[in-house]
Amino acid sequence: MAGDALALARTLIERESVTPADAGCQELIGERLSAAGFAVERLRFGEVDNLWAVAGDSGPLLCFAGHTDVVPTGPLEDWSHPPFTATIENDWLIGRGASDMKSSVAAMVCAAERFRANYPEHGGRVAFLLTSDEEGPAVDGTRAVMEWLAARGIAIDYCLVGEPSSTDTLGDTVKNGRRGSLNGHARVRGRQGHVAYPHKADNALHRLLALLADLAAHHWDDGDEFFPPTSFQVSNLEAGTGAENVIPGVAEARFNWRFNPTQNEASIRAHVEERCEAHGIATDAIQWRLSGAPFITREGALIDATRAAIREHAGIDTLLSTAGGTSDGRFIAPTGAQVLELGPLNDTIHQANEKIAAADVEHLSRIYEGIVRRLLV
Repeated sequence: MAGDALALARTLIERESVTPADAGCQELIGERLSAAGFAVERLRFGEVDNLWAVAGDSGPLLCFAGHTDVVPTGPLEDWSHPPFTATIENDWLIGRGASDMKSSVAAMVCAAERFRANYPEHGGRVAFLLTSDEEGPAVDGTRAVMEWLAARGIAIDYCLVGEPSSTDTLGDTVKNGRRGSLNGHARVRGRQGHVAYPHKADNALHRLLALLADLAAHHWDDGDEFFPPTSFQVSNLEAGTGAENVIPGVAEARFNWRFNPTQNEASIRAHVEERCEAHGIATDAIQWRLSGAPFITREGALIDATRAAIREHAGIDTLLSTAGGTSDGRFIAPTGAQVLELGPLNDTIHQANEKIAAADVEHLSRIYEGIVRRLLV
């Protein structure tokens, strides 16, 4: 029942919801939210299950956002217990999704149940946005739901994303932004030939390596108060036939920028295209994919309420951070919402034996409840 966050977390972990499967998680959550007075809508886009639920008639809209999908388990022999049995051992809850992020979802649901029971005439609105496509392509999940909300004129004012944000102690770190992520795939064409006759060939790899070295040495920016400098990394490189005496006629590379708000997709692409021309590489040799733009909540009522709730229930002052990868907050923040990510420790996410301190599930739920109370009562 309401408040039993650990029990709900275990039930969710037991469901094998590897992306894009939901395995009935959202149906279970929807039933509980409906019983708490939420209007629940199930949204199926492609192969992805999404849930939108809202309680309250008017006023500021605070949304709990999360995902019910998990990454694959990897080799089962690497686990001390079957990954979908939600085992509790030595006060740890072990299982796939324990920290990323079924415990957060359970904590959110129970926090909302208690809040609705304790403040039936509360101001504002409480909502849930859940998807089964956060760990995958992230096309038919939160991105699609946000488009659906926009078409209906529904705007989120405050959003708590349940991503595992904590470092050493629950609540010690909250993500108030994320860097953008831009991917490039270069395919450079030259002319294959014999290594003994380089004048008769055009080494595609040499030109590509010169470009990559140029980009790696470039000073992109210095970052700012909240963000580190933009980072460029090469992730894959491929060329050649496998023979030692053949000059490659085609060379490919994949690379990524994690960029702060001092950059954008256009500024990065413009510099790369300029360097392509300098190295004799056609600008259309690169295919681009923007995973998400940077976003940040620098100040506001949501940060104030979160800091106060963490101080009340955990007895610590939290640190604001923009470190880490991307999250579905990148689809919500551009609408003007204040967005924070608050969840359990992230030291075992995506690993075998993923775990969370069992007591932290309820502690996290109480922090969530404290945030809602400060914003809507």
